[in-house]
Amino acid sequence: MAPGEKIKAKIKKNLPVTGPQAPTIKELMRWYCLNTNTHGCRRIVVSRGRLRRLLWVLFTLTAVALIFWQCALLISSFYTVSVSIKVHFQKLDFPAVTICNINPYKYSAVRDLLADLEQETRTALKNLYGFPENKSRKRREAESWTSAWEGTRPKFLKLVPLLAFSQDETSKARDFLTGQKRKVSGSIIHKASDVMHVHESKEVVGFQLCSNDTSKCAVYTFSSGVNAIQEWYKLHYMNIMAQVPLEKKINMSYSAEELLVTCFFDGMSCDARNFTLFHHPMYGNCYTFNNRENETILSTSMGGSEYGLQVILYINEEEYNPFLVSSTGAKVIVHRQDEYPFIEDIGTEIETAMATSIGMHLTESFKLSEPYSQCTEDGSDVPISNIYNAAYSLQICLHSCFQTKMVEKCGCAQYSQPLPPAANYCNYQQHPNWMYCYYQLHQAFVREELGCQSVCREACSFKEWTLTTSLAQWPSEVSEKWLLPVLTWDQGQQIKKKLNKTDLAKLLIFYKDLNQRSIMESPANSIEMLLSNFGGQLGLWMSCSVVCVIEIIEVFFIDSFSIIARRQWHKAKEWWARRHAPPGPQGQDNLGLDIDDDLPTFTSALRLPPAPGTEVPGTPPPRYNTLRLERAFSGQLTDTQMPAES
Repeated sequence: MAPGEKIKAKIKKNLPVTGPQAPTIKELMRWYCLNTNTHGCRRIVVSRGRLRRLLWVLFTLTAVALIFWQCALLISSFYTVSVSIKVHFQKLDFPAVTICNINPYKYSAVRDLLADLEQETRTALKNLYGFPENKSRKRREAESWTSAWEGTRPKFLKLVPLLAFSQDETSKARDFLTGQKRKVSGSIIHKASDVMHVHESKEVVGFQLCSNDTSKCAVYTFSSGVNAIQEWYKLHYMNIMAQVPLEKKINMSYSAEELLVTCFFDGMSCDARNFTLFHHPMYGNCYTFNNRENETILSTSMGGSEYGLQVILYINEEEYNPFLVSSTGAKVIVHRQDEYPFIEDIGTEIETAMATSIGMHLTESFKLSEPYSQCTEDGSDVPISNIYNAAYSLQICLHSCFQTKMVEKCGCAQYSQPLPPAANYCNYQQHPNWMYCYYQLHQAFVREELGCQSVCREACSFKEWTLTTSLAQWPSEVSEKWLLPVLTWDQGQQIKKKLNKTDLAKLLIFYKDLNQRSIMESPANSIEMLLSNFGGQLGLWMSCSVVCVIEIIEVFFIDSFSIIARRQWHKAKEWWARRHAPPGPQGQDNLGLDIDDDLPTFTSALRLPPAPGTEVPGTPPPRYNTLRLERAFSGQLTDTQMPAES
């Protein structure tokens, strides 16, 4: 290195350098505290007195601890994915209303199809309970069940035998058909409730289902003979109706003109043309008011019973199937226009000879999807195919999942639900084992072994109508004398009989008020709010801004790392130089001759120690004669003299 460059390096090394180029962390921190915008750090350096400096150190460290604590709380709150709920009210449209008769098909239309099944049911009742046939109705008095039974061989009781079990002896049961005891094999599944037992019965009734390919059997018992016989009858009923074409079933059920006697909506008259046919496998022809197939969705002008839907329904109790349904009336369900009406699950029953008033209050919910909840927007991300021609819902997903599993395990579809693509309904002829398979699959579904409950998710947006029901006797005794004849005259072409009050039911559906309660979720924490909270905490406790935070990052991380890295690099460089330096001649060093090659500066020269063994010469006294004032020249120069005047 040239002598000039060595001098510059020496000067640079000894000059007081500050800022990011400071040689040590201590000098860097001192420079930061003197130049930063955070007042606490500056006061630590510039304050006079140890007590003040100690107090400022405590205040600053406390503020930093509070910042870290508050920021940790903010981050924890941010990652808890919590939501906030907003509720507001607004006016709304009238929902879709689906009405079904509890009896799906007119008995006179399906009597020929169910004749053998009903005869075997009556015979089993007679053998078990010993009571004769009850022929209270005229249409059943004209029928001779005994003649229809003669010469025929029972097939339903043989296929699925009805059995009576004793509580003390479950390995044997009494057959309803023969009245004799027989051995029973297979697992026994009791369908009674495990939570509540009203009374202990000595004898239970059930039926046995077996798989034809294997020897596996299962016996399903019920605490009441009524439930056992209705369940047994329903199984055979579904098997028979599954083989009937849809068009024929529609003709066997009630038409809109037969079911709807009168109709009013929002004070205006309406009729069957305002209702859309919807055929349900277990409830026959149902009719939907204000359906999505209509061009416009109706709305009411005001709340109250006078501005809702008012209909009078013709129930026609004489056409009821005695074993399929045990009550009379109709079922109604309120739902969205694009929603499937699960009338069998959440329908509200309407009594005959009564006026049923249903006040509605709508609540609309909007939930946030992942990561705030596991809901789905439209079901597209759920691995279950929607077999319903309706919008996605949790109930649709569960029914679709069970029906799909039914087709996979049993080879056919259950009758009470829609058909999946390329599938057929179960029946004896094509699927002899479907009953046993269906009950086993249903038990697995209830125990959540099919995986449907874990796969199906709730919809993120849904509407829920809260219903308030009240009843009143209708018509009254004083008004039925004129009301029933007028209704009979109005419906003379459709109903060729005199109407009775037990054949009619009145229904009123209305909004209690025209306000809609909406529940909307929104993120309680967002990136913007998190940054805002961070800024608030830094400004409150440290009077910091974004620039100050950047300054802290630059000094405490970037510059500190640079200083440490530079020092380590110099150490490594010196170690490498010492390792590869050529060995020099060894001898005794003369400390007096150990002089730096570079010329010292004024500052460094003052810091040099004196050479050992050397004496500093003393200063001699001054010569006082040198202090006299003498003329600089003893005589005047010749060339400067003036010539003499003559």
